[in-house]
Amino acid sequence: MKNIKVALIQMKVIDNKDKNLAKAEKLINKAVKNEVDFVMLPEMFNCPYQNDKFPEYAEKEGEKSWRFLADIAQKNDIYLVGGSIPEKDNKDNIYNTSYVFNKKGEEIAKHRKMHLFDIDVEGGQTFKESDTLKAGSEITTFTTPYGKMGIVVCYDLRFPELSALLSKKGVDFILVPGAFNMTTGPAHWELLFRSRALDNQVYTLGTAPARDESQSYVSYGNSIIVSPWGEVIDRLGGEEDILIANLDLDYLEKIKKELPLLKHKRYDLYSLTEKN
Repeated sequence: MKNIKVALIQMKVIDNKDKNLAKAEKLINKAVKNEVDFVMLPEMFNCPYQNDKFPEYAEKEGEKSWRFLADIAQKNDIYLVGGSIPEKDNKDNIYNTSYVFNKKGEEIAKHRKMHLFDIDVEGGQTFKESDTLKAGSEITTFTTPYGKMGIVVCYDLRFPELSALLSKKGVDFILVPGAFNMTTGPAHWELLFRSRALDNQVYTLGTAPARDESQSYVSYGNSIIVSPWGEVIDRLGGEEDILIANLDLDYLEKIKKELPLLKHKRYDLYSLTEKN
């Protein structure tokens, strides 16, 4: 039986980059004591989820937070999805970017959030990422000894076409650093993870910041792991914690064999293609 042991780091994020990095390091070090292979941090793990903070915290690739992630992946011999951080390019555009590192501390993938979170729910949450952030345009996959993985950031998960394209590329896991709020989280968080897992016969893993009622944007938390059968394997609540699970890689093939959903798609009648 082939397995991967994963750890999802649900941490509180405050208005202090150095303290956020130190907290991430402390929790990662705690997780690796359980001999995990793979760790994922939450969306905007080094920065409060506020439009006015994104430019202040933004870094270019290779700077402080990037180096921190590379070093800790190498030091602990893990694959690491560095949640996401505000990334600034050479034209001062700012993206919501997730970096992925292998056990040698080498960057093996980079995903810029493709769908910007612009919502205004009556009586609930209002937020407009496009006030400060620019949308990415690349579909992101990477290969590991544990299978092929695709990565999306938070709001990207709401768009089934993107997950279906990842599935078409042969991913076994869809990884989601996310920060749903107290309006959208209770309504849609579990539903979306179960739907994308079931539709695409993949494991879906979502890592969120811990809930902090003192923040202007309150994360729902509830970091979650869902099986390719659409079952919730485990999830957290709102508290700061680490979710650790041992995932059976052979189970992916078992599900695809018993219910060959992906083989039954009628591409003679419809199609889904990536535009280059």
